[in-house]
Amino acid sequence: MFQEYDVIVVGAGHAGCETAAAAANMGSKTLLVTMNMQTIAQMSCNPAMGGIGKGQIVREIDAMGGYSGIVSDKSMIQFRMLNKSKGPAMWSPRTQNDRHLFAATWREMLEQTPNLDFWQDMVKGLIVSRGTIEGIVTGMGQEIRAKAVVLTNGTFLNGVIHVGEKQFGGGRMGEKGATGITEQLVELGFEADRLKTGTPPRIDGRSLDYSKMEIQDGDEEIVGFSYLDTNRIKSNQQRNCWITYTSQEVHDILKTGFDRSPMYQGRIQGSGPRYCPSIEDKINRFADKDRHQLFVEPEGWNTVEIYVNGFSTSLPEQVQYEALKKVPGFENCKFFRPGYAIEYDYFPPTQLQFTLETKLVKNLFFAGQINGTTGYEEAACQGLIAGINAHQNVAGKEPFVLKRNEAYIGVLIDDLINKGTDEPYRMFTSRAEFRTLMRQDNADMRLTEISYKMGLAKEDRMELVRQKKARVDEIKDILAKSTVEPEEINVFLENKGTSTLKERQKVGKILLRPDISLNELILYIPSIQENLKAFKPEELEQAEIQVKYDTYIEKEKEMVQRMSAMEDLRIPENFNFEKLQALSTEARQKLTKIRPHTLGQASRISGVNPSDIQILLVYMGR
Repeated sequence: MFQEYDVIVVGAGHAGCETAAAAANMGSKTLLVTMNMQTIAQMSCNPAMGGIGKGQIVREIDAMGGYSGIVSDKSMIQFRMLNKSKGPAMWSPRTQNDRHLFAATWREMLEQTPNLDFWQDMVKGLIVSRGTIEGIVTGMGQEIRAKAVVLTNGTFLNGVIHVGEKQFGGGRMGEKGATGITEQLVELGFEADRLKTGTPPRIDGRSLDYSKMEIQDGDEEIVGFSYLDTNRIKSNQQRNCWITYTSQEVHDILKTGFDRSPMYQGRIQGSGPRYCPSIEDKINRFADKDRHQLFVEPEGWNTVEIYVNGFSTSLPEQVQYEALKKVPGFENCKFFRPGYAIEYDYFPPTQLQFTLETKLVKNLFFAGQINGTTGYEEAACQGLIAGINAHQNVAGKEPFVLKRNEAYIGVLIDDLINKGTDEPYRMFTSRAEFRTLMRQDNADMRLTEISYKMGLAKEDRMELVRQKKARVDEIKDILAKSTVEPEEINVFLENKGTSTLKERQKVGKILLRPDISLNELILYIPSIQENLKAFKPEELEQAEIQVKYDTYIEKEKEMVQRMSAMEDLRIPENFNFEKLQALSTEARQKLTKIRPHTLGQASRISGVNPSDIQILLVYMGR
């Protein structure tokens, strides 16, 4: 029944879908294996994409030719650009999505991808020979051969679902877990551990009183994720979300179930996500707060199902119900299903190369929650990188690695490989030291050409980037050459509360003032309005950012150059760290385990101090 494939992808969540799309689009004959063809790209938790730090990742995936941005745009029911009150390095796009349309759009795009086949079955084992992956074994006993295999099992590896004192096997509510793979990998020498995540109750929206909640509108300007034209919804078509709050009364009811909580009774061993805690975690950790914010989010265009963001819980269902009824607007709420926690196996990511290939087994890759991350976006970007590198390996081409100064994707993978994680890892803008360079608005200008040269991003994307760069340069040139007389602008400057002009000045110099925007200058100065009327809003925004933040951008580039010197100092592949007794014991252990390729990578490993790096520099004759 089966030919030999170039790449087999195990699991069709967000990581698996991006892996399959990337490998197939680059020319590898690819097979996507999933336990259920009806749950491809399922939004298992909240029906949303992007957010702080995460929105940048989705734009980077799109810039490189991945599908997540396009799918998110086509299925969005609301769009918001978060952090607009801060500088552009912090702006983060987020969409509220139609859960079913999101999954359906993903499946349609995958089915239209050449070189990609599908198979529905559980994968219970791997075929490994002499340290190299050779294929998979399915639950029905088929052996399917491949040159590379990517595991994107999500929460399904020995998954256990907890609701109060009840517990049962499963990778998602209503779906069975996957067994066999963890045990085989441990036999091969891999280290495995447990993590947990959770989800809130789903509510019948017809039973809610929205008049008691605050409305959360979408933005007037819908930017979206994809740099392609995806026929996004218009601002007046968006669905509202709402905000409400818990209270001390709600917390007191929830506390009555703590003695039956799987977390507090020790039935859950794995660590949960620090930055997306359960409601019982919040009550415990933030005992001084008498209320917590809840986001009331619709699950789609044509459903009454509501996701209660901020009320993740694994308490007994009756306790969940009684507590939620005391939340304003939820007095008569009806449950579709209770919240639950799920505990699952993961493999600490220090066991991987930067390509996401495992160190122990050649051509075997891990991507997504199997590496200890949380979130659709973090999983999807790992899938993209694993898919690219699986293809590169099979085709005998150079590995592809993004650096920390090139992309948020590079930051995420560098953090995982060097530091590992003992709790679900989530991306934030604060994790990126070069975030002024790696903004959401310039992901295409940073990454599309790199991807295009590799054969993933297509010519239409590359042409759009060429046009954008040329037009942004043209706008900057206009701003640098155009001048304005004091009498033309002083009234405007007075109204803005900023100093007036005494002589003619270049428009670009006026734009450097923090309280002046390009849109305001276009409205106020007729000559500028005329010269810039042919340009798109995103081109004007890009030019404004480059002009306004030029000094900061240049300083960050200088910092990158200084740090890249360490990245160029390579450590021999078989270097014996144990013989350097001058290194601290912890440094020797960590360096031996992770085996960094460069001194820059070594400097970012937890437990390796600057003094250890100095010793390595001396020993290597630097």
